Amino acid sequence: MTPTTAQPTPETNTAAVQAILSTLIDTHEFDASQIKTDAESLEHWGKDWTKHFAPAAAAIVFPKTTEQVQSIVLLANEHNVVLTPSGGRTGLSAGAVAANGEIVVSMDKMNRIGQFYPADRMIEIEAGVVTQQLQQFAESKDLYYPVDFASAGSSQIGGNIGTNAGGIKVIRYGMTRQWIMGLTVVTGKGDILHLNRGMVKNATGYDLRQLFIGSEGTLGFVTHAQIKLERQPQDLNVMVLGMDSFNDVMNVLSAFQAQIDLTAFEFFDDVAIDKLMAHGQVQEPFESRTKFYTLLEFEAPYEPIMDKAMAIFEHCMEQGWVVDGVMSQSLAQAEELWKLREYISETISVFTPYKNDVSVLISHVPEFITKIDHIVSSNYPDFEVCWFGHIGDGNLHLNILKPENMSKDDFFAECQIVNKHVFETVQKYGGSVSAEHGVGMTKKPYLHYSRSETEIDYLREVKKVFDPNNIMNRGKIFDM
Repeated sequence: MTPTTAQPTPETNTAAVQAILSTLIDTHEFDASQIKTDAESLEHWGKDWTKHFAPAAAAIVFPKTTEQVQSIVLLANEHNVVLTPSGGRTGLSAGAVAANGEIVVSMDKMNRIGQFYPADRMIEIEAGVVTQQLQQFAESKDLYYPVDFASAGSSQIGGNIGTNAGGIKVIRYGMTRQWIMGLTVVTGKGDILHLNRGMVKNATGYDLRQLFIGSEGTLGFVTHAQIKLERQPQDLNVMVLGMDSFNDVMNVLSAFQAQIDLTAFEFFDDVAIDKLMAHGQVQEPFESRTKFYTLLEFEAPYEPIMDKAMAIFEHCMEQGWVVDGVMSQSLAQAEELWKLREYISETISVFTPYKNDVSVLISHVPEFITKIDHIVSSNYPDFEVCWFGHIGDGNLHLNILKPENMSKDDFFAECQIVNKHVFETVQKYGGSVSAEHGVGMTKKPYLHYSRSETEIDYLREVKKVFDPNNIMNRGKIFDM
């Protein structure tokens, strides 16, 4: 399909960007602090955590209101300039990378927490609110926001909504989608829409709110959200268990899920433990190593629940599924055990890992991970592979670690060769090529492994309705 609008030349784009910036200051009450064009700022706000694409933004703008966002979108349509959304920029699919002279629209100045509705357990917030900030607000009201992940201290709610972020509590609480009661959005046409308005029951036709959740800024900008909160969990306990086979991991999951409502069930392998121990930030969980490790968390406000958990653990030991285990005896110990899982991404980052974030049905996980291991080891016998993920919801993180003596470009080129085999296996099991990090640019070439061509054509038609000039995050998810 051909683009809906002609591609501007670098010269015309520069003039158009300058015209937009001048108009924002002269007509729409933007001040100098809301616009940045220096090289350092373009580099900082023009990229996310991915390392595959070099940022090349034309300018960064920082709106303070929904109306200012609307003015940016209307001017971008008038001058045919592409806009890229920017939140905490913690994504791993290049969804927030401005690589082609785009204007980056940062939500950093739209970070206010608004009205709280106690009876509804709901809070109104702006898109730039940091995830951890929302979690802390919930705690101040004796409530809980359960969507949680390692980047919660820097990711923003708008970005979480744009990628339908998941994290470590999905097994119990679901994805970001489950917690969004209403949205205010500025569409790619420049219209302001107030979607669902926080209601639990609303049977009045299409729920457009759901289209914007997971759309990665390709339909418009989320500016405000109404977020549902939950009661605080009580007496959380954490177990870390060591196992010698992946089938044992699945047996343990089944045993605990049959009798206890888990709030998390994470896994990681011995390579992850090796890197963690070498980094020196966490303590070895057991005296001897095992091939696989699981971290499980559950509420135990009553003694019978704790007794049941211990009985399940003893049963798993008797069956030979668990080699060793440790359980938290305090909140501080629980936090220390969680570091074994939460510090993995940071620890392996020094190895410039090639990451794949995939998911399949939980029932398919053991067979799937065996096939992927075989593919990677056959093609890259000298590469180290680190597995971790959210086994309780079928989400696996495959990390191939770059050898010290290989350049980044050569390493990524080698890894991309095997992607075809990895994603063909994902397709065979009816899985997703991106479980929780979005499609962006890094997964765009592989979208057809999870979505049919007919389905992708429908996605394009939806985008045309909201963004007819294709100015919203052009080139992300799919091409027009």
